[in-house]
Amino acid sequence: MTAAVVAGLLAGYGIAIPVGAVGAYLVAVTARTGWRTGAGAALGVATADGAYALLAVAGGSALVPVLAPVMTPLRWTSAVVLAVLAVRAAWTALAAHRAGGLSSRDDGTALTPARAYGTFLGITILNPMTVIYFAALVLATGPSAPATPTDRAAFVLGALAASASWQLLLALGGTLLGRTLAGARGRLTTALASSTLIVVLAVRLVAQG
Repeated sequence: MTAAVVAGLLAGYGIAIPVGAVGAYLVAVTARTGWRTGAGAALGVATADGAYALLAVAGGSALVPVLAPVMTPLRWTSAVVLAVLAVRAAWTALAAHRAGGLSSRDDGTALTPARAYGTFLGITILNPMTVIYFAALVLATGPSAPATPTDRAAFVLGALAASASWQLLLALGGTLLGRTLAGARGRLTTALASSTLIVVLAVRLVAQG
């Protein structure tokens, strides 16, 4: 069981640590709205990673051919959603700055922790590469792959814990960034820079496919 937990932790960190468009958006949202909302968003990402880890140990090899035909449409959908959210954030920041209201913690989007959780869960679910990643890791371990229900549960919980801890660390970084750049000009610069980065990473997501 311990080996399964360690394998899950390593797998979870392996998929979570490379910061892509979702991670960049998580930091930007937390900087704009605060720790509670960022934590909700982080747990949404972690929940999706945990769900895909569960699918992988429950029969990931059988899911790969099923997911293959929809990989490209889902990747495009994810990229478009992220780009739209980034453009919307930049537009809102510009409008708030012109109105003199960007010095406040929230930019007016009223993104609650529950809404942030649902939004980031949905964005992350749109990336089926995660389940293929977990399935490949499970298959690569051969006979030592988690086979019993206890080991499979331990693997999934390890992956979930790893993803949650990393995403919460990103949220903490966003919180510190938001506190550091408390002025209106700093918040505008952060919003525009993060939106640009998210769009670039979203385009890269499609290009890599």
